[in-house]
Amino acid sequence: MPIRKYRRDTTEVSCCLKYVIFGVNVLFWFLGLIVLAVGVWAWSEKDIFNNLSRLTDIALDPAFILICVGTITFIIGFTGCVGALRENTCLLACYAVFLALLLLAEMTAGILFFVFKDWIKQQATSGFQTFITHYRDDPDQQNLIDWIQEDWLQCCGVEGPRDWDRNAYFNCSSGAVGSREACGVPFSCCRAKPQDIIRNKQCGYDVRKPTYSFDIAKKIYDKGCLEAAEEWFDRNLLVVATSAVCTAFAQILGICFAQNLRADIFAQMAKWH
Repeated sequence: MPIRKYRRDTTEVSCCLKYVIFGVNVLFWFLGLIVLAVGVWAWSEKDIFNNLSRLTDIALDPAFILICVGTITFIIGFTGCVGALRENTCLLACYAVFLALLLLAEMTAGILFFVFKDWIKQQATSGFQTFITHYRDDPDQQNLIDWIQEDWLQCCGVEGPRDWDRNAYFNCSSGAVGSREACGVPFSCCRAKPQDIIRNKQCGYDVRKPTYSFDIAKKIYDKGCLEAAEEWFDRNLLVVATSAVCTAFAQILGICFAQNLRADIFAQMAKWH
């Protein structure tokens, strides 16, 4: 009787594909958890959880934006990581759907940005003016404005330094009630000097007073952040477009990998039956 040789059945689930999805998404999982924790911590520092009446202009709250971004990143990373590791077709399907929805939202936002550019500019102007009004009320918004004016765009106000009249502390009439910052601007509006070792937090005092004799253009940034942002996007349009394309490509690749892994799992499950 001839001896029949049996080939051992090997799994059709690609280990390479499985652990690529797992490795990438475990990073996003922890990243989302960190961002979410920072946003929750920022809210707790402002005592938002115990005093919901302080929750004003929530869409403009940097801590709320961190919570939203962290939650989305955490959920996508979790479904991709656990779905790949446990070979769970349901979680992998959710992962692919989440990536597809995110990609669709990004594409829609990009199209709307060019179609409704003027309206978006108006909304950005209104939002930044709200930030200026509440500059001293919310430390997160204050730090965000300082970063935009000093580190990112080197600008002052929305359309110029005069926009700081919208803030109660920097309004020129506040001098009557004892505000030392009256008719001034925040330190982030000041032009940095290479020889400065310690940042002068009082460099913006009195610079908008009519009696101020120093050349204001040499002291502070006289360009508004709206104009500076438009110039920045014009200079970095290629970088922004390339980053958007690479992000979209990575998301499409993630969707394809998840679907291929699901197909491998279903093929393996079919053998069991």
